[in-house]
Amino acid sequence: MNLSVVGFIVYLATLVAIGIFSARKSSKGVGEYFLAGRNLNKFVVAVSAVASGRSAWLLLGLVGIAYAKGIAAIWAAAGYIFVECLMFFFLAPKLRKITEENGDITIPDFYASQLGDKNGMLRGLLVFVIAIFMVAYVSAQFVAGGKAFFSSFEINQTTGVILTAIIILIYTLLGGFVAVSKTDLVQAFFMLLALVFVPVFAIANFGGWNEISQAVLQSDTAFFDLEAVTWGVMLGYLGIGLGSPGNPHILVRYMSIKEPSELRFVAFIGTFWNIILGLGAVLAGFAARAYFPDVATLPAGDAEQAFPHLAEFLLHPLLFGFIIAAIFSAIMSSADSQLLVAASAIIRDLYQKLISKDEELDEQKLVIYSRITVLVLVLLALLFGFFASDLVFWLVLFAWGGLGATIGSTILPVLFWKGTTKAGVIAGILTGGALVFLWKLVPFFKENIWNIYELIPAFLASIVVTILVSLVTQREE
Repeated sequence: MNLSVVGFIVYLATLVAIGIFSARKSSKGVGEYFLAGRNLNKFVVAVSAVASGRSAWLLLGLVGIAYAKGIAAIWAAAGYIFVECLMFFFLAPKLRKITEENGDITIPDFYASQLGDKNGMLRGLLVFVIAIFMVAYVSAQFVAGGKAFFSSFEINQTTGVILTAIIILIYTLLGGFVAVSKTDLVQAFFMLLALVFVPVFAIANFGGWNEISQAVLQSDTAFFDLEAVTWGVMLGYLGIGLGSPGNPHILVRYMSIKEPSELRFVAFIGTFWNIILGLGAVLAGFAARAYFPDVATLPAGDAEQAFPHLAEFLLHPLLFGFIIAAIFSAIMSSADSQLLVAASAIIRDLYQKLISKDEELDEQKLVIYSRITVLVLVLLALLFGFFASDLVFWLVLFAWGGLGATIGSTILPVLFWKGTTKAGVIAGILTGGALVFLWKLVPFFKENIWNIYELIPAFLASIVVTILVSLVTQREE
């Protein structure tokens, strides 16, 4: 058997074992299945909050940006690192305190309890937003896993997609949020080792940093110029961070910690982890550019293949297997979390709180329904990936921005301004969601306004509309 396959199998066996080990605890009720009973260790929360937010974008996308754009890629890392640092220190403690006081398990729970959503209109809108974006997100992760299987192990891409889905399904189905958070811990360590070891080894093997920098400057004299990109692109890179407060799979980590007082520790560890991973990805892109100055030498001429191609070029097959495991860690740490968020929206918010709100429901049956929902969501994501792969990747470009411009832009006033109203939040969600699509699709916006990332104007417009409508409707509510 290929040694790279051996390394990868060891990694998969670890994930499945965690799922089996966590199954008993997650079966007690929806609070345990979706939120680990608010009993997670501070280190698990810190690391899983970072790992679940990065996805394959970190090891493929950010490395690819650094390979193609040079040091300007640092703006992309700086954007989300800065915003998530603020979230750890200010948003997380307040969200954890309020959600425990109200018994909230999901983000729609939080909105409903804070704004008095008696008719369920706001909760229903949030379920729709979460379900749409998360299914697209998960589907894209499956397809990315299939491509990684194909390029690394020469497994048919369709088979690779199915294998990716099965692996994620097993431990998510069994262990729920406990398993997902603990596997995130394992996955984050794989990502850390890969993003520290590969660039350091690559630079040393090339002869040192001076040799790397001279090599990349020969192919691009502006490689180390921070202003080599336009202002619109720079703002777009920085604006990536505005999506972080809108991603429920990041927010629920804050809600799950055992002791709110430990969130300061979480803030320092999580920020440190973010910085190391971000810098590692950027350095890996630099190193790959030195080794492969012509993008045509990368698989399919794709800059996002720079990291796995560099690892395969430099490392022993067994070590390469663990590097591929790190790429899958990035894929899975996001996909499993997104599955749980979508399932919690359907079972907790749609079924328990809206459809059966007047019934007394058995907690263990709700867990069974939740597991069935996870299975159905996996099947939907697979169908999406097989029959509409172009559409999936088109949608996933909007997913981060869409969540940021709907949930991220409205959760801030809900948390920090008592004057926020339900009408204001609904108006903000609709405004942000609509503007994300318009900015991407309407030629006037696409071609004439700096080519700026749509999340930035959509996020700002959503906040403004939320505040203005709230001011108008305060007396009414």
